[in-house]
Amino acid sequence: MFNFTATYTDQYQLAMAQVYFEKGQKDEQAVFEYFFRKLPYNGGYAVFSGLENLLKIIEELRFDPADIKFLKTKGFKEDFLNYLQEFRFRGNIISAKEGDVVFPTRPVLQVEANMIEAQLIETLLLNLLNFQTLIATKASRTRLVAGDKKLLDFGLRRSQGPGGYYATRAAVTGGFDGTSNVIAGMDMEIPVSGTMAHSFVQSYDDELEAFRDFAKGRPENCVLLVDTYNTLKSGIPNAIKVAKEMEERGQKLLAVRLDSGDLAYFAKESRKLLDAEGLDDVKIAASNQLDEYVIKSLLEQQAPIDIFGVGTNLVTGSPDAALDGVYKLVYSGGKPRIKISESLSKVTLPHKKQVFRIKNKDGKCIGADAIGLSEETHVTEMFHPFEPYKSLKIEDYEQEPLLEKVMENGKSLLKKRSLQEIADYSLSRVAELPIEYKRFNNPHIYKIGLSSRLKEERDLLIKEYKSKA
Repeated sequence: MFNFTATYTDQYQLAMAQVYFEKGQKDEQAVFEYFFRKLPYNGGYAVFSGLENLLKIIEELRFDPADIKFLKTKGFKEDFLNYLQEFRFRGNIISAKEGDVVFPTRPVLQVEANMIEAQLIETLLLNLLNFQTLIATKASRTRLVAGDKKLLDFGLRRSQGPGGYYATRAAVTGGFDGTSNVIAGMDMEIPVSGTMAHSFVQSYDDELEAFRDFAKGRPENCVLLVDTYNTLKSGIPNAIKVAKEMEERGQKLLAVRLDSGDLAYFAKESRKLLDAEGLDDVKIAASNQLDEYVIKSLLEQQAPIDIFGVGTNLVTGSPDAALDGVYKLVYSGGKPRIKISESLSKVTLPHKKQVFRIKNKDGKCIGADAIGLSEETHVTEMFHPFEPYKSLKIEDYEQEPLLEKVMENGKSLLKKRSLQEIADYSLSRVAELPIEYKRFNNPHIYKIGLSSRLKEERDLLIKEYKSKA
């Protein structure tokens, strides 16, 4: 949908790239790593989303003539701008599978490329992956509480500008069934749903006449908004009249929608009125500032709601608004690289790595991922990354490697999956998590550990750099 060029970046990326270019380091190979430090929503897991979008954009990423002309006005040098005219990403990317559950500290994705290429894609990478992972996680949490109820993304009008396009994709990745977002539905083959606005009913002098005209115009998938004036005294009775008229024409009213007031109460009363008229197959939809907590409460009250339209809180990632994903250098110039901090939790992990999901002999996840060096194939013991005296013996456990090469020499290696296939995979991976990691209040903390070799490498580098300070 968007025309991304390589100026979709922060200015300091270009400033650094020019220095690398002038120092003759444009071909120096580096490894950068994407990870995050804190789970969103005080939850127990996150759902990785945005990878396919990222790879597709990177394959075509370049500076167009307008970009070069603009950068020239910003003081970038002629020889560097000539280099940028031929810029292409020709590196490799190793990543978790899109839709998988991911956790803090451990690598989610690694970039292997020359310094300039790796640096110039950083902002784009963080922009796409942080946002979509945040929204997919919110959607997954909502799906957990909604069970088999239908979930629809109604958030485009409240999203942060065009971000609503990618929010819809992430919502489906996390388990939503459809969207009101027409262009996203068209581009991504997502089922598109919609009802009517209050303004439609208000534009008529008579609510019943408004319902009749809408039903004639939309005889299939007809949903009537019943709370413009009085839900139980006019909205539902008028919807019942139209439903009966539709039946006489061989048609069917799909649902009524509640958008205000006490949703649990109105849903129960509406259900009684509909059932009394033999309209037990007419569904009840609800919207209005819903999120996973409100839906959980409604279902605990046994509200007979079949369809939930979730908007603002979904597409803005409320209340967190952002995932704190970062992109750190872990290897360059033939050497492992590390960022030192007084807080061990802010010290980065050097080297190119692999991540292993630890499972018992029955193949069930025990709630732990181990981080090893890229050449390791099995980890015997994992050490807490920040509390060095805590460890877990895992020699006898099954270990599933999680990072795979998804781009080589700037070309995607991913086998094309539909968005629904990604969503189905995500649901299966969430289902593998023990229930303790999926509860909303005080979920179990998923264990992340370092192999003994990685821990030793990190500790040696800390000692080396501190001795130079």
